[in-house]
Amino acid sequence: MMTATTSATPLNATRRFRVWRWLRAALVVVGVPLLVAVILDRLFPLHLPAPDTGSTVVLARDGTPLRAFADSDGVWRYPTTAKQVSPLYLKALLTYEDRWFYRHPGVNPYALLRGLAGGLRHGRIVSGGSTLTMQVARIIQPIPHSFRGKLVQIFRALQLEAHLSKAQILDLYLNHAPFGGPIEGVEAASWAYLGKPASRLSHAEAALLAVLPQSPSRLRPDRHPEAARAARDKVLKRMRDLGGWSAAEVRDAAIEPVVARSLRAPLSAALLAERLHRQQPQARRIASTIDANLQRAAEDRVSAYLSRLPAHTSAALLVVDNATLEARIYVGTSDFADLQRHGYIDMVNAPRSPGSTLKPFLYGLALDDGLIHSQSLLVDAPQDFGGYKPGNFDEAFSGPVSAAEALQRSLNVPAVDVLDRVGPNRFVARLANGGVDLGLPAGAQPNLSIILGGASTRLENLVGAYTAFANGGIAGTPRYTLEQPARPRRLLSPGAAWIIRDILASNPADVEGGPLAGAIDRHATVAWKTGTSYGYRDAWSIGVTDRWTVGVWIGRPDGTPSPGQYGAVTALPLLFQIVDMLPSRGGRARAQPASVKSVGICWPLGGAVAATDPALCRQHRSAWVLDDALPPTFAERDLGAWSSGLLTLRVNARGQRLSGACHASHERTIQLARWPALATPWLSADDRANSALPPLAPGCAADSLDRANPIRIAGLGNGVTLRRAPNSEQPLRVTLHALGTQTTVQWLLNGRLQGSSEADAAIAISLPRAGDYRITALARDGAFATLALRVVGPSS
Repeated sequence: MMTATTSATPLNATRRFRVWRWLRAALVVVGVPLLVAVILDRLFPLHLPAPDTGSTVVLARDGTPLRAFADSDGVWRYPTTAKQVSPLYLKALLTYEDRWFYRHPGVNPYALLRGLAGGLRHGRIVSGGSTLTMQVARIIQPIPHSFRGKLVQIFRALQLEAHLSKAQILDLYLNHAPFGGPIEGVEAASWAYLGKPASRLSHAEAALLAVLPQSPSRLRPDRHPEAARAARDKVLKRMRDLGGWSAAEVRDAAIEPVVARSLRAPLSAALLAERLHRQQPQARRIASTIDANLQRAAEDRVSAYLSRLPAHTSAALLVVDNATLEARIYVGTSDFADLQRHGYIDMVNAPRSPGSTLKPFLYGLALDDGLIHSQSLLVDAPQDFGGYKPGNFDEAFSGPVSAAEALQRSLNVPAVDVLDRVGPNRFVARLANGGVDLGLPAGAQPNLSIILGGASTRLENLVGAYTAFANGGIAGTPRYTLEQPARPRRLLSPGAAWIIRDILASNPADVEGGPLAGAIDRHATVAWKTGTSYGYRDAWSIGVTDRWTVGVWIGRPDGTPSPGQYGAVTALPLLFQIVDMLPSRGGRARAQPASVKSVGICWPLGGAVAATDPALCRQHRSAWVLDDALPPTFAERDLGAWSSGLLTLRVNARGQRLSGACHASHERTIQLARWPALATPWLSADDRANSALPPLAPGCAADSLDRANPIRIAGLGNGVTLRRAPNSEQPLRVTLHALGTQTTVQWLLNGRLQGSSEADAAIAISLPRAGDYRITALARDGAFATLALRVVGPSS
């Protein structure tokens, strides 16, 4: 035993020594190159493209590029990953370029030897033997096509494999491979040449894009379709020979022609894309809420529509989904590239005068305050609101009108009257709470002119506020990305919002401001409002359906007036064109809130028919009433005028009025339903007689009811005929006086305001053409006088 043990010891020691010597040799063989590799890696580090730099692409909601912003080198690149591109493309790429991509360490020795042999045989590099990793190395760092360059390329490929995963290397190729011109990456190439995302490529398209980076200038399909087709077919043959695709798939793919669009960057919703890029300058992919198909159709529609309007005119359009407040269409300008139309100015976001587009919110607030119902009696006549004397757009007046009619016809005087009772400060505060911030001149305070456009706001704010009429009174902020909050805010009660929408959706076609004849019948579900700013600078139309809210602005971005261009004739037809092209399904049908009821009411008092003496009910109206509120007709401001409302009087047996301490043996009490004094000139003779004060009984002291003294017009007789002078193109002019009053007198010609005079001062009125005229002198205290006349031509 001792001998055996002793003899085995030298043998084991020898074996261990040999193993150690082999390990040391192996360490030298492996460790030295490894150490050298580590040192070289430190001395010559990789310079990978930074993930947060480069070009930016703004996408539609379905991934369609809307606009790309090139990087500092002018390169267009749409970031993507292997999971986002078509599996057909990945299979074609890896089969054709590098079948062993997932098995080799960055270099394929067999391919390199094959390339070296070809180079020695021909004296130049014929087949590079490059793996996909080696191609990425050359993409991210310029490397000369030489044997020395090949060594550098191999070293960089090994570095890439040491530092990155296969998936990261593949993504680098997908995003940075050259595809001709300024296009880099398969996603940008797919959109630029094929007009589709790289996730929806056919077999033929996948093969084409797989081979294109081999020689992007020579194989560009938009310039060299035949060369591109030959290269594509080569890939298809390889895919068939290697079993990547079936023979039938390759045969069908080879039939497909190579058709490429001219190379151009996408430019849709250009100003919105610029806005989002400015907000997120570091983002490489910005997903918007825009519908690419609707956006393109709307841009074409706006461009065609603007072609018939004067030069320098631009337009803006915003369409919002009521349910989500996501913008589906955003047209900030009629033509982004047109400097004449100031196409670089985003008119969706530009502050402009809103004209009459704020009136629906005013009437809605008055409904919530219990000041009016839909058929409340208002007066459209010349009025003075503390020195502010508004007129209507057409300079005509209509006398007694309902709140609904005043809103539908966008009458100015009734709106100012309502705002004066609501309060300008409160109205502005309510709008701000609903997302409409009004811009006022420096140092100015809210005033009555706001309701006629005496402030500024933005189209997107108006559209966000108008969604309240589809969302139960809750307004919000239009959203352009899914991350953007909607900020819902209560603007009106559900009942008020419903009533106002019903009024706007019931606008008859024959009223002032209505669209083309017959259009209303086709758009009965559209609640719409138009607006025109002072001096014809801005034409607006806003429309609401169950699903959409659409806003249109037309004008000149530089603020120059455009006479004759106003909301109803300029912006409203375009609004209806856009509504016609929008999908109609998917909206929430508007149900009548429980707070809203239909009630029969009486004019002039404004109360319910059921609670009013039939003798006092001169006109029956069917009104929408909110929360059972039946407010009476507004009392008049001027205490010198007859006070509208119910008047109780004592009269004698002959029907003469008894005042104060005056009595008669057979006196009785009567009631009169009085119309607002300023409405009197527009009343029928029967209505005027029915509400007229009985004469004061003889011997009774004067009372305060006879404040409005009768006046008459001097200068012409009633019913006269005037003849224009022969050989004269000047309009006929008449000089008139109002006698019997010491107040301001407003003069109207066929209902249109011509001017004013003080007391019995003269006024000159032009009669521009032959025809019948009616002149009305309306005193501030409600007294009025009229005369009719006719003008004939020189030879009539």
